[in-house]
Amino acid sequence: MFRRRRREQPDVAAEQEQAAPTRESGPWDADEPHPDTERIDLGGLRLPHNPDFDVRLASVGDQHVGVVVINGESTLQLQALAAPRSSGLWDEVKTKIRAQAKDLEEREGPFGTELDGELRVDGGSRPARYLGIDGPRWFLLAVISGAGAHDEAVAGAFVDFIKDVVVVRGDEPMAREEPIPLRRPNEQGSGDQVDERPGLNPFKRGPEISEIR
Repeated sequence: MFRRRRREQPDVAAEQEQAAPTRESGPWDADEPHPDTERIDLGGLRLPHNPDFDVRLASVGDQHVGVVVINGESTLQLQALAAPRSSGLWDEVKTKIRAQAKDLEEREGPFGTELDGELRVDGGSRPARYLGIDGPRWFLLAVISGAGAHDEAVAGAFVDFIKDVVVVRGDEPMAREEPIPLRRPNEQGSGDQVDERPGLNPFKRGPEISEIR
């Protein structure tokens, strides 16, 4: 499990103290005022610290492409993608997900329209909710699967987690839907283990992911 990021950088913290958040909750863009709390710094994502959650990086090959957050038998998967400056990606991504998964229904959730149905994994399936959040030049896809997809108490904890995520898009040119780079935390311990097993990538079934314990 990742160690939490002690605090934001001094200059960033100073800027945030001067300007209060203009929204009640996130996900936050790194360049907008947001609460200065302890977070796990993964480069493109800064995650709130919750001692009840096990946070692991998900990788395809040598590239870290997302995060898996585990709470009992339920998981939250997060993937941040680069998006055009002029428009969001959620409508387009919803179409791609529905082409791969059958019997998905649209419903209104805490971040707007979401998809509710089943996630295919290891020849079977499990309940899943797909939530999409369009930000400034980024898109955050969240997938809640397992019991938490329909257990409001578990799902509520995941939603609160998502609401305090900070997305760090950066200024580098990136292709449409290119994963925003992630990395291991700066304060990584030496005893971490890597466990490779079939992962759950909403865009491609069956990639191999590495889970950093």
